[in-house]
Amino acid sequence: MTKVVLITGTSTGFGRDTANTLAKEGFAVFAAMRDITGKNKRHADSLRNSGIQVVELDVTNVHSVNQAVDEVLRQAGRIDVLINNAGVAYAGVSEAFTDEQVQQLFDVNVIGVHRVSRAVLPIMRVRGTGLIINIGSILGRVTFPFFGLYGATKFALEAITDSLRYELSPLGIDVALVQPSAYPTQMYASVSQPNDSARANDYGQVGEIPSSMFASFMAMFASDNAPDPHDVAESILQLVQTPHGQRPDRTVVGEGFGANQVNDAVSSIQSATIKALGLQQLEPKHAASQG
Repeated sequence: MTKVVLITGTSTGFGRDTANTLAKEGFAVFAAMRDITGKNKRHADSLRNSGIQVVELDVTNVHSVNQAVDEVLRQAGRIDVLINNAGVAYAGVSEAFTDEQVQQLFDVNVIGVHRVSRAVLPIMRVRGTGLIINIGSILGRVTFPFFGLYGATKFALEAITDSLRYELSPLGIDVALVQPSAYPTQMYASVSQPNDSARANDYGQVGEIPSSMFASFMAMFASDNAPDPHDVAESILQLVQTPHGQRPDRTVVGEGFGANQVNDAVSSIQSATIKALGLQQLEPKHAASQG
């Protein structure tokens, strides 16, 4: 039976590539994004022209999320795989980001994942099967200066993903995390800067470092040795195709900057913690991580 896949954040980047990749492999893909009749109409039409169903979904709006899930159910009758990909990137002097900016960041990258998962999980629980793939980052394991707030959302996603994995494993649902490194996608081109520029200016030369970091990333992305963003879609495809119960907890994609080692170290500690709590029955029996 063809798996039905719902992917958030498919207008560009990893989400768009993943939607096309899975559709080419024969999966019934529902590509979700905001504003499909306005700003993202061109992206939505392009996906439709490739034979992919498109649904309106704003991860910051619970009504929009529920409507999208209902539309997928109306058309397909079920959701086998949820890929929580929608996200935004913030980078700059942390103090210079306003409270409102930080709230918006967490609303998309953390609460948005929870909203969509909450909408889809009852469907999977009733069927006793399913797969959730959360798109995190190596910055959920290691920290780059000036990316701390963005990284905080990805650190949060680590905890959410682990907890869901334990809670859902006995119910027949797999939960996996993909941890991409830096790749040339639209996310970097649209990264949000601090609104309080006066605070950033107060940092003097330190405050100029983020622009130098961006310049280095852009130079790397434009080089002949630039990392291929398609690596992420291929890793997601492999997870979807892997049999239930055999999927790794985490998959690092690209240069890990030590995230692989952190994954390995934390895995044994986490397993010991679960045993100390007497909750071994919740621990999935599979490879801890790969990449």
